[in-house]
Amino acid sequence: MRTAVATVALLHLCLSATVGVSGDVATETTLNAAPGDIARLPCYTGGNVTPPLTTWTKSGREVARGGGGGDGPSSSPTSPAAEQRVSVLRDGSLSIVAVRVGDEGGYLCGSTLPGNYTFHARVLLRVASGPENVSMSVGPATALSNGTLIAFRGSSVSFNCSGSSYPSQQLTMAFRGAASSNDSLASTSGSWLGHRMENIQPSAQGVYSCRANNTVSHQTVNKSTELLVYYAPDRHPECMWAPTQDPSHAIFICTWFGAYPSPTLRWGEDLGDQGAHWKGHVYAANETDSLSLTLNRSLLSDGQTLRCMAQHLALAAGKEKSCSLTLKLPYPEGDPLATALEATSITLTCTEAVSIPPANTTWRKGLQQDNIVPGSKYVLSEEGPVFKLTILNVSKDDEGVYFCRSENPLAVIELEVYLTVKTSSTYTGAIIGVFIAALIVGSTIIMAKTLYSSRHQICLGGGFGQVEDDRRDVLSLVESEDEIFQDAVPRLPPLTNGSHTAIVQIHRIPSSDQEDAETGDTSPQQQEDTVQTEEPVDLVTF
Repeated sequence: MRTAVATVALLHLCLSATVGVSGDVATETTLNAAPGDIARLPCYTGGNVTPPLTTWTKSGREVARGGGGGDGPSSSPTSPAAEQRVSVLRDGSLSIVAVRVGDEGGYLCGSTLPGNYTFHARVLLRVASGPENVSMSVGPATALSNGTLIAFRGSSVSFNCSGSSYPSQQLTMAFRGAASSNDSLASTSGSWLGHRMENIQPSAQGVYSCRANNTVSHQTVNKSTELLVYYAPDRHPECMWAPTQDPSHAIFICTWFGAYPSPTLRWGEDLGDQGAHWKGHVYAANETDSLSLTLNRSLLSDGQTLRCMAQHLALAAGKEKSCSLTLKLPYPEGDPLATALEATSITLTCTEAVSIPPANTTWRKGLQQDNIVPGSKYVLSEEGPVFKLTILNVSKDDEGVYFCRSENPLAVIELEVYLTVKTSSTYTGAIIGVFIAALIVGSTIIMAKTLYSSRHQICLGGGFGQVEDDRRDVLSLVESEDEIFQDAVPRLPPLTNGSHTAIVQIHRIPSSDQEDAETGDTSPQQQEDTVQTEEPVDLVTF
């Protein structure tokens, strides 16, 4: 390998060298060689003439001499230690075997040509090695099976570029991404180059390269690695359903957009708190951002929970995202009895708002559950969860049973409503009966109120005959020791213990036409005797 490199170098040297053949005129040639290579430094290349003698010196010191025709060396080097490495070939070239550091420098040759012409040439030998051990490292990162590295959005990532060259090198770190062709991130003349990126984002995804260039040989080595930035949304997946042509089947859809790469979604039956592990039966799983599942009625039940789990490398273990659907039977609600008058309109109402997935609710008529077609007879309307059936111009033919039928993939549940249709004559008799009853009740209330307001006259006046009497009776209690009453009022016999006697006297209050006459016949003494008593008594009047 090294021999081939040296040969190519010599050919290049031979093509680019400028040779002069006249007296003391010299040529200069630059030759690069790597440690371990075989270097061949040319001297006279002006024709087919073979110099009989050629001398090589370096820094004023003779290195080797020789000459003559042929392909082999014509003389030995001046020092025995250099026999195996440095020699002058028959064409005057200097051969250095296994070039090493220290062989670099300027070499001067002098060749004697026929006719006593002397040819001088200068060769600059440069020893350069590398770049070697060039590497591009990224961390912290996870390596995939194909060698691609992955980092997670929001993390901090360090990029390191390194290599070695002799005698010097230039290191350059570059990036090529979706929006960038080849951007230089950093550069240095040393052996190591670093770059750190905080809070890495998906825009930093691409190919990172480390390029090392030997400033002497201009040899370049490039190492690159691809970095992928994985990320997942913070939100949970979305679980939903979609209707099918067959109402006994349901399509359940789980979506989780915004993750890179696509997540792994799983549909299954949840049997409890799964934690970091799935405890239910798995129906479907795939690496996608949208997963559909179709189930029939035999696999569904009331209260059953279907869960969609989302897994992604950007999520820590046990931090999977999920969503769920808890299935519920339909439950239509409404008044089971309805009454309508002939030739009027009536609206039957049914409410269904609890079914999951949502039920398809329709109105049916009769025991055969015939479909009701909207038209001049029936009007169907829907207001959110409320479903209405309006029957126009009701007749006896409309009497019967109606069904509010709700169906979802779990089951079919019906609300039965019975409609009774009555004629106008039935309502006329009812109205008359209500009027008579109200009349009787009103008369009774009036009579009772009248009797209650005259209750004292009925009780004290001897019955209903004196209700219209304008007079009223006054009941007085008096106490007396002497006889103050006339013969008109009988006197009670005295008590044996000599205490005062309580007398009850009834005074008739005259009507207005007799009041003045009676007042004139009564003396002041009698009035005083009537009103005053030895002890105060109460006057009670009814």
